[in-house]
Amino acid sequence: MINFESVSKVYPGGFQALKNVSFTIEKGEMIFVAGHSGAGKSTILKLIAGITKPTKGRVMINNNDLSVLSDNELGYLRQHIGIVFQDHKILFDRNVLQNVLLPLRIIGYDSKTAEKRARLAIEKVGLGGRENADPISLSGGEQQRLCIARAVVHQPSLLIADEPSANLDRAYALDIMELFKTFHEVGTTVIVSAHDETLMQDYGHRILRLQEGRFAA
Repeated sequence: MINFESVSKVYPGGFQALKNVSFTIEKGEMIFVAGHSGAGKSTILKLIAGITKPTKGRVMINNNDLSVLSDNELGYLRQHIGIVFQDHKILFDRNVLQNVLLPLRIIGYDSKTAEKRARLAIEKVGLGGRENADPISLSGGEQQRLCIARAVVHQPSLLIADEPSANLDRAYALDIMELFKTFHEVGTTVIVSAHDETLMQDYGHRILRLQEGRFAA
């Protein structure tokens, strides 16, 4: 499903985030990406989502080279990807339901179907009954659940999460990891980055360990 072929990424200013990285992720896998801050975890997720492009090498999804796709083709690809950003990107001028509805409205779902799907996603992540709540009133863990609901509301085949347990206490972090496990169990390909490997080791899934832009031995 996802194939990195000798991928390097250099950002403006000369910082090399990835150095000749190659790996494959199969459809339906759950993968963890581990490493220190600045190791290249976020860059890998951005490359998969087509948010940025490699400086060298190829990123392939379903045999499509993301570097040569048009904006419209990338837009269609992203309709099948759910993204949980590290900085949440919550809209604080809208309530929980309105935040989750947004991706469906962008895609073009009718109002009735969109609201039904949004309410189901909110219930799935454990926020049932909080649809009309302002995001500012939610705890950190609840805000992360809101982000996950928004990422999965369109039932993506691929779900990626950038440090979703950051800034959460261990109990909340474990709850969030369990949520990703439930989505994987119904066939979604799940990729989660984190710097705390202790959150990953009990799940028995493959861990890609990065160190200064390369895979650690």
